[in-house]
Amino acid sequence: MAKQNKAFKFRLLPNKEQSALLAKTFGCVRFVYNKMLAERKETYEKFKGDKELLKKQKFPTPAKYKSEFPFLKEVDSLALANAQMNLQTAYKNFFEGNADFPKFKNRKAKQSYTTNLVNGNIELKDGHIKLPKLKLVKIKQHREIPADYKLKSCTISRTKSGKYYVSVLTEYEKDIQPKTIENVIGLDFAMAELYVSSENEKANYPRYYRVMSEKLAKAGRILSKRKKGSARWNKQRLVVAKLHEKVANQRMNFLHHKSKELASNFDAVVIEDLNMKGMSQALHFGKSVHDNGWGMFTTFLAYKLKEQGKQLVKIDKWFPSTKKCSCCGAEKPVKLSERTYRCSCGYVADRDYNSAINIKNEGLRLLALS
Repeated sequence: MAKQNKAFKFRLLPNKEQSALLAKTFGCVRFVYNKMLAERKETYEKFKGDKELLKKQKFPTPAKYKSEFPFLKEVDSLALANAQMNLQTAYKNFFEGNADFPKFKNRKAKQSYTTNLVNGNIELKDGHIKLPKLKLVKIKQHREIPADYKLKSCTISRTKSGKYYVSVLTEYEKDIQPKTIENVIGLDFAMAELYVSSENEKANYPRYYRVMSEKLAKAGRILSKRKKGSARWNKQRLVVAKLHEKVANQRMNFLHHKSKELASNFDAVVIEDLNMKGMSQALHFGKSVHDNGWGMFTTFLAYKLKEQGKQLVKIDKWFPSTKKCSCCGAEKPVKLSERTYRCSCGYVADRDYNSAINIKNEGLRLLALS
């Protein structure tokens, strides 16, 4: 039996006092993170010529600042400890060459903090969640957490529109047996539809951002004419934030449904290992790439397949899926404007459908090798 983790996200409904304490906690976590980062940055600049000596330097801890800044004692100490851990992870990723040097957090960044279960300080009961310092906070619990799932930690967040959420991380034991691979599908990324499958089916993504673009533009123009910081400016800022939030929720809901559908019907899904950021910059498809959320979709697909013992197979991004004929295997250059694939062997098909078949075949080859 292997241990698995699963998170459950619920809407949090704090009262005025709890909202004030949450705002204070967000601020303290950001304050401590920035203080520790400032010290770490100073140490880095001092010893960056000697990596071995730099690695031996100790990280500052939140406890160091509590005597100088007494207000830090008013918030959850575990939230501050997790800020330290997050900074350590960011610094480690930088040292290993996987990320840039950690950046300072500002008030415009996502407001959130994480706290851990210690001696029953987190508990779900009767439509409420017990949290450190906050005591019982009302939640909208739209689904039950199974009794055998153990609570590990909670991440509390606040959106730009002022809504609060709590993500409850749980741990459970499950014996996941690998499924015999019989039904395989290949997916070719499509800018408009999200994907075209080797079954010649399109996801038909509704382009939520494009649909909402006129409303967003109008709301943005009104906001730009308001005096920043005024009551009318803040009211309009909430209008813009709610529109963006609606688009994000619609997109996430659509992607969850599509990924669940594929994970339920197929034993393996084959996709290309694409660099979406590079595509959006190089091909000037920024809005389209970010609108359909391909990266989020593949993340959802991966964990949904894994939970059932199924596989997500990623083929090399340089595999010539577009150039190759899925009928005879011949290759030829294809312009981006060409939407129909025509081969000298007489095979004619939709460009994306042909690519999806090639992706599936390459996936089957990789599965056979493994």
